Amino acid sequence: MWKLAQVALVGLLVAAGVSYATTPTQAASLSNAAKKELNQKGTLKIGLEGTFQPYSYSDKGKLTGYEVELGRDLAKQMGLKPVFVQTQFDSLIAGLNGSKYDIILNNMAKNPTRTAKYNFTSPYIYGKSEIAVKKSNKSIKKAKDIKGKKMAQTASSNNATDAQRLGATIVSSSGFEQSIELVEQGRADGTINSVDAFGAYLKQKPKANIKLIKADSSIKTQQIGGMLNKKDKNLTKATNKALKTLRKNGTLKKLSVKYFGQDVTKK
Repeated sequence: MWKLAQVALVGLLVAAGVSYATTPTQAASLSNAAKKELNQKGTLKIGLEGTFQPYSYSDKGKLTGYEVELGRDLAKQMGLKPVFVQTQFDSLIAGLNGSKYDIILNNMAKNPTRTAKYNFTSPYIYGKSEIAVKKSNKSIKKAKDIKGKKMAQTASSNNATDAQRLGATIVSSSGFEQSIELVEQGRADGTINSVDAFGAYLKQKPKANIKLIKADSSIKTQQIGGMLNKKDKNLTKATNKALKTLRKNGTLKKLSVKYFGQDVTKK
């Protein structure tokens, strides 16, 4: 009788327009310790650019993309409401420091500098890099050829670190599309980014005046994960638990194929 009463009650609530964001099982998956680390009770605040297709971008005024859907699914697994906070790439980490959000989901690559100061979740993307140069460029044929060249990169990105390590000079850019524009305008010789990012861009703009060069072993495969503050150990643990579930039930692969046309979630 009790179960029947529960079903009847849910039916009345649905009819009245009340919806459930979580189930009891999902809500119970987040420990009390992790809940205390949230910046806002019951909410997972997610920092991202919102202008970087196919990771996060606006489609007819609606925020969408691989990391947007991933953020929603993570929040659902943890029994939380997702809230997205958009900002420019070079302001993302400052926003995390200032507790404007709980986690960054923005194609953030793990590297020693970042892991010394921040927590990272397990990787949800394994990104291989390419170099975009102007179609007429004949001086860059492999990664090591960027030595002494100008590379358009966001200053705090992993791609900028790789470019500098290979001897290039950085031309500061506010984001992915501006980096490509700087290359097309001749103000930079090239730009490094992921295979999937360039692939998505060229689907949208097949006539772009760039060609792609494989980065080979000179640039290691990047492990992309969620980035959190060091103090949020329990929240990091809870996010990893949710990620593990999404990997196991096939959600990560499904989202990857939807947005990248391939599974980029495996090594």
